[in-house]
Amino acid sequence: MALLEVNNLEVSFGLRQGAVKALRNVSFTVERGERVGIVGESGAGKSVAAFSILNLISRPGEITDGEILFEGQNLATLSDKQMRSIRGNRIAMIFQDPMMTLNPVLTLGQQMVECLQAHRKISTADARAIAIEKLRQVQIPSPETRIDQYPHELSGGMRQRIIIAIALLLDPVLIIADEPTTALDVTIQAEIMELLLNLCDSNNVGLILITHDLGVVSQITQKAIVMYAGRIIEQGPTKEIINDAQHPYTQGLINALPQQTVPGQRLNQIPGSMPSLQAIPSGCAFNPRCDFVMDECKTRLPEFTRSGGCSVACHMVRAMKQNPETVQPVDSSEEVK
Repeated sequence: MALLEVNNLEVSFGLRQGAVKALRNVSFTVERGERVGIVGESGAGKSVAAFSILNLISRPGEITDGEILFEGQNLATLSDKQMRSIRGNRIAMIFQDPMMTLNPVLTLGQQMVECLQAHRKISTADARAIAIEKLRQVQIPSPETRIDQYPHELSGGMRQRIIIAIALLLDPVLIIADEPTTALDVTIQAEIMELLLNLCDSNNVGLILITHDLGVVSQITQKAIVMYAGRIIEQGPTKEIINDAQHPYTQGLINALPQQTVPGQRLNQIPGSMPSLQAIPSGCAFNPRCDFVMDECKTRLPEFTRSGGCSVACHMVRAMKQNPETVQPVDSSEEVK
């Protein structure tokens, strides 16, 4: 049994003009100790998928269909009280901005001790000792001193390490990291991602990494999920997707990476932009931006087709499988270093 199994998940938001679907038929699994990347542009539905797992979708949003099985239990049907025993305990989340996550008027120690005591019957002294050990694990220097400091006394990289330490406090089996390095400079980003990778490996913790950067996904994850307009359009082993992308959108994301461009030339980009949830095109949502669009793409939603170890929702890929001579294939990209 998979650690996490998401089946046919749908999330809708009620608006005055009517309900719009932010997620449509989203299905994927995460095994114990597995690292999974969810990638796509802003508005693809990545964060909504993450919040849905923890049942953090607030009104007017709601889960309208599907199931989220965590260790065999459907999280979509649990009450807020039942979910509180899972959030931060069995499943931890690392948010984008550490200053929005940490309480500025409490010391790090107060916040970490409070988190431990909310889930365990433990003395303040024991909780403080565990907190110091977790700070040491995330390579915070002089943790015995740092634990009594306030968030504003730390750098951005240090604050993000604190957030990771808090996520590890209760030894979760799954961590969801939502753009964990967005606000950090490039060198600190690399340090944080390496730290997260090592901690997951050493503790056999599953990781869902949400990002817009396929370069990060290629270095950290074992499986990649590509989303567009609230739907998964390609998923499979990360190495296979990076080196032989099948969906034109995935290919566009790879071609937009800086290392895919000749120095001195303009970066490649996908023309157009992500459609609004209120105006998703008929058929394949990517068809207005696709260089390989066919008539069928504009009228019918593509079903998933197996291509190697990947599943791809693309009419062109399906047509290539049925009759390779009549369809122009997507060019394979060079291997991303």
